[in-house]
Formats: sequence, C-alpha cells, structure tokens
Amino acid sequence: MTAELSGVHDELRAVARDLLGEADPGREVAWKRIAESGWTGLEVPEALNGADATFAEVAIVLEEMGRAAACTPYLGAVVLGVGALALLEPGPGRDALLRDTASGAAVPAVALPGDTGAACAEPSFRLEQSPQGLLLHGSAAFVPDAVGADRLLLPALAPGGTFVLVDAGPDAAGLSAAGQPLLDATRHFGHVTADGVPVEEDSVRRFAGDPEAALRRLADRAAVALACDSLGLSEAMLDATVAYAGVREQFGRPIGSFQAVKHACADMLVQITVARRLVEAAAGALSCGDPESGVSASMAKSYACGVAVDVTGKAMQLHGGMGYTWESGIHVYLKRAALNRSLFGSPSSHRRRIAARYK
Repeated sequence: MTAELSGVHDELRAVARDLLGEADPGREVAWKRIAESGWTGLEVPEALNGADATFAEVAIVLEEMGRAAACTPYLGAVVLGVGALALLEPGPGRDALLRDTASGAAVPAVALPGDTGAACAEPSFRLEQSPQGLLLHGSAAFVPDAVGADRLLLPALAPGGTFVLVDAGPDAAGLSAAGQPLLDATRHFGHVTADGVPVEEDSVRRFAGDPEAALRRLADRAAVALACDSLGLSEAMLDATVAYAGVREQFGRPIGSFQAVKHACADMLVQITVARRLVEAAAGALSCGDPESGVSASMAKSYACGVAVDVTGKAMQLHGGMGYTWESGIHVYLKRAALNRSLFGSPSSHRRRIAARYK
C-alpha cells in the first residue's frame, strides 16, 4: 500500500469513527448521513456518480460500523446491493439503480439467504414460463435489510438453466418480505417469498461473467463484510476492557495490575491482531478480483467471527458484575458477534470449505 493510499484510508477511518460514534451502540444511524458521506457510492463508477473505489475502502467503513455496533442497512444495500449490480451486464435499468444507490435515493436488497453454508451458489428462486409470461417462485430466509428496501434483487434460475437476477419492486403482486425478529437488535432481516410473481423481460438482469462464480463472489463479500464487522467490535471490546481495568479497583489496586487480567487482555490482543491480518488479506483479495479470494474469505470469516464471540465473552467477564448489566452495553456487542458467527456460513462450514481444497 502506498503512503498516499494509506493516508486516504486513515482519513476515511477517522471520519467514519467520528460520525458513527455520535450514536449510542445499537441505535439507528441516519441513512442520509451515510449517503452524504459518500459511503454508499464507494465502489460505484465515477460515470454513475460514485467514488470508483474498491472493497478495501468499504471494509474500513464496515469495521467502524462494527466498532460502533451501528444499526444501518449498509450490509444489504451496499455490500450485497452494489456488489450484485456491479456483477451484472451494464444497461439503463442497472445503471439507474446504481446511480440512485450511490446517492442514497434507493436502498436495494439482495435475496441472498443468510442461513446457508459457506459459498452457497444455488439461487433460492426460479423463473417459470407460463401462458401469462414469466412467473417467479421461491423463498429466502434471513435476507439482510429486505424489509423496507426500495428494490428487491432476487437471484433466480431461468428456464434455460442460467442464473439471473430479477429486479422487483417490494409491492409486486405475490411478493412479500416479512421481518424476522432476532436476539440481535442492531440488524434487520426478512423472509422473502415469491408466489407466482409476474416478471417482465426487462426486469431480468444477466450477469456479465460466469453466473455461478458471480453468486459465489457475492456470498464471499457477505462473509468478509461480517468478518470486518466482527474485527471492529472485537477492538471496541478490548478498548473498553482495558479502560475499565485501569479505573476499577479491588483490594486498593486497579484490577489491570493483576497478572490474570493482564494475560487475558494480552490474549485478546493477539487474537485480534491475527484476525486483522486475515481480514485485510481477504478484503484485498476481493478488491483486486483474485480468483482465489474465496479461500481468503473463508479464513477471515471463520477466524474473525469466532474470535469476536470469545473476545466479547472475556470482556463481559473482566467487567465483573457490571458486564452483565444492561447499562454496560456489552450485551449489544455479544449478540451482534454471535449473529455474525452464524450468518453466511458458520466457522466450521468455512473450515470445511478450505479443507476440501486439499482432498
């Protein structure tokens, strides 16, 4: 990384930390503020009013969102929405939606089910030819930010056996997106169901390259995004724990002076340091279009998301009785870390994906 690019990343991180830090953990962050900051159009081409940046810049924003436990539709609209649109063949409809997403005027969601295993490339919907035209059937669970989205992008199997993306309005006849309440209140997910939804030919978008590879890449983006989020929340929990250990006294001394507490914090730091290296490698691989980015994605997802649960659990313990109270706010991070670990492939499913390469 050049010094100039490093400076840009540092500035982006500082701005993101300031803006996201204005809200309490778990509170909704105004989408207008996020759009005005340019984060919605980071990967959108300049010709479509974007910044023409890469996933490496998006990863910085995602990490800071995890640090703040921010509640935003960024995962659904930008990580998956912009990511999916960028994989499609250019066209007036696609370009218009990309432009609107970059400006914050549109909030798309991609019906990629979050309860699938690692690198699932099978679409949950199918298009059928009928006397009335094309009809869409299928369902997907735990779709990020599906409820309230302006457009629903539905990966589907076309009659000819090709994977396509159907662009549908949320109020289309036969299409529904029902909210799925979760223990983690900082994220919103929906169950999307299509029961004979009429589809116009011009609403069927074709992928620019190999459709199966495109869907796998989209799943990898989601996995790395959660790894970035988990890294940020892990660092937030370590910082909070070190600060607390420096002021909380027991037996007339700060608990941070006790060897057991020092070792626990040191272990957390080592885990986070390893997670950062894996997350940076995965984000870099996605940014440059590395064909082996799936391996890096699985390594980052399996390790960083597992570490986040461990670190947050240790933070709760080291805060003593205060860590188990509602006022401490640690429960917000623990619930978010637990959800990150299970979404878009558990650590064990991602490790199996890596191991399969060596059989």
